[in-house]
Order: sequence, then structure tokens, then C-alpha cells
Amino acid sequence: MRLSHQQIEIIKNKIASVLGLAKKIILFGSRISDEEKGGDIDRYIETDYVQDNRASTASRIAASIQISLGDQKVDILLVDPNTVIKPVHIKAQQEGIVL
Repeated sequence: MRLSHQQIEIIKNKIASVLGLAKKIILFGSRISDEEKGGDIDRYIETDYVQDNRASTASRIAASIQISLGDQKVDILLVDPNTVIKPVHIKAQQEGIVL
């Protein structure tokens, strides 16, 4: 995994500050491979609480993480009880690393 312990803690704290308690946080995509270079920081975040606007909440989380970690692209898949599960969600759960 190509994130430091400090980066992981920053990401978890930023998610908590915007979303509150997350049921599950998963890193997926190219950052899980030590052999690859670059790439977005892809996060699957699952919550038990329905979000009024998932896209807005995900954008606030991504912006908060980007401000803290510097110029790195952050992608967020935010899943709440009303989310229609798609193949990308399943792939993130199956191939990702739970933080």
C-alpha cells in the first residue's frame, strides 16, 4: 500500500470531520499496489446514515483530504443505505484494503 501511516490517519480524521462515523473505509485502485507509481487516492466509504446529498458530501470529503495532503487527486465512493450498489462498489470491496 502506497500511503504512510500518517496519511492514513489524516484521511480517517478528515472523513470523520465531514461525515462523522464511517462504517467502513477502504483504499482501492492503484494505491494498493507497491509496484505502481502515481495514481489517485481512491476511497470507498460506507455509512449507516442516509446522506441528503451523497455527491456533495463526497466532494467535501475529497476537498478536505486534498487540502491536508497536498496536490493529490482523491476519488470518493460514498455508500449509504439508499445507494444502488454497482459493479465498482463490489470491486472496491473485493479488491481494496480496509483501513
